[in-house]
Amino acid sequence: MLDHSGLTGGRIGPNALMQLAPVLDRTEGEAARRALFAAHGLMEVPDGSAMIDEGLVAAIHQDMRLRFPHEARSMARKAGLATGDYILANRIPAPARALLRTLPAPLAARALTRAITAHAWTFCGTGRLAAHPGHPTVFEIAANPVVRGEIRMRPICDWHAAVFERLFSALVHRQARVREVTCCAMGHDACRFEIRWK
Repeated sequence: MLDHSGLTGGRIGPNALMQLAPVLDRTEGEAARRALFAAHGLMEVPDGSAMIDEGLVAAIHQDMRLRFPHEARSMARKAGLATGDYILANRIPAPARALLRTLPAPLAARALTRAITAHAWTFCGTGRLAAHPGHPTVFEIAANPVVRGEIRMRPICDWHAAVFERLFSALVHRQARVREVTCCAMGHDACRFEIRWK
């Protein structure tokens, strides 16, 4: 289990836990979610007013995968989709959403990629985001703090993948799908997400 007692100074947006909490409540029960959060010193669900230490986010996501191995991937994905919904409703102005939806997919993808890159600090923490617009559009998070310290045989960044998928399917092309093809938890230099649409 991750030791997040030493703060890195890195911060991640509160949606990384705020949207996870109701998914845990529905799937495992509120008592199980409270126990998971409390094990890492978090007594209340974040209210969205402040960024969260990336070590705490990583510890809770990793511990969720350990405690609930069969449901963790689905729960992370649902939380990521909910995070995407929150961003669409609260962080992207309605005129911008409407404009992106009228653009051809390649142009909309480029514009959305620029916007995501400009706000990378909200979901990368001390990780480093590189973006490559096109088809596929590719995002790479080097030294991804959410999976730091984990060793896995497959990609595990279901939360990040789902956030990207919700944004691209809502604003670029409804058939946009995301696949994580490399992962820091597998020993790769970066978590690489490929976004394709028909």
